[in-house]
Amino acid sequence: MTDPHTAPLRLGIDWGGTKMEIIALEADGSERFRLRVPTPRDDYDGCIRAVVGLVEAAEAATGRSGTIGLGIPGSLSPATGLVKNANSTWMNGMPLDRDLEAALARPVRIENDANCLAVSEATDGAGKGAHVVHAIIIGTGCGSGIAIDGRAHRGRNGIGGEWGNIPVPWMTDEEFPGPDCWTGKRGTIDRWCSGTGFQWDHEQASGVKLTGHEIIERARAGEAAAAATLDRYASRLARAMAMVANILDPDVFVLGGGMSNIEELYDLLPREIGRHVFSDQYDVPIRKAVHGDSSGVRGAAWLWNA
Repeated sequence: MTDPHTAPLRLGIDWGGTKMEIIALEADGSERFRLRVPTPRDDYDGCIRAVVGLVEAAEAATGRSGTIGLGIPGSLSPATGLVKNANSTWMNGMPLDRDLEAALARPVRIENDANCLAVSEATDGAGKGAHVVHAIIIGTGCGSGIAIDGRAHRGRNGIGGEWGNIPVPWMTDEEFPGPDCWTGKRGTIDRWCSGTGFQWDHEQASGVKLTGHEIIERARAGEAAAAATLDRYASRLARAMAMVANILDPDVFVLGGGMSNIEELYDLLPREIGRHVFSDQYDVPIRKAVHGDSSGVRGAAWLWNA
């Protein structure tokens, strides 16, 4: 029998736009170590060094080595092996897996950060036991990931779950064609259904610039403009989710990111989604990520669960 105190840990790393975080998990999912450092923005080599430093710190603190999984805000192209579609644009076009494996002298598994969220919640979170989990990150940006039987669904071209680049479906005349997005498209889910888009929409409609928290507090206090902003946001997010329901029909939706903490969404979204789903009835749970901000980094560690 393997001694649990000497068995390899599962190390997961979340490469975010502003921070990089590592977690060390035991085989049962219990946490042994966690550390967060600022992301060296626009510095690819600096980011590689930061990952190496995080791994060294985790293994020094625990006295044990580990497998390494990494979640990134993009994906590896099956065609070229290079990073693509990352909003941390300085990693695009780079052979990240090869560079990290050389720097760390061991295999590394890399997955989209939203897919890591899906894997985490499918393993021991809000989607535990579900066959198909569609996980949605609604924070600074808006992306999604898919886990099938606990494993990330990357897809043939490495773009499984990349819904942020899609325009919000069933646009109204007032919405069309929508604001510009960093992806080069207009009216996208990423642009409108992110926390950034939530704030932008309120400023456009009311002329008042507020944080997302301030908008929600005003909506709860009965301010009409803030309540209308929340209703528009819920409608757009629900339409985006209904599109997924019509294509994928997941067993559960899991929400992560800062906007997932808005409790009103869990009442508003089910009513709105049902209006656009091609079915006589639609009753699929929408749950908040159990592990919250830790889900992405935990999912990266669980990439070695198979």
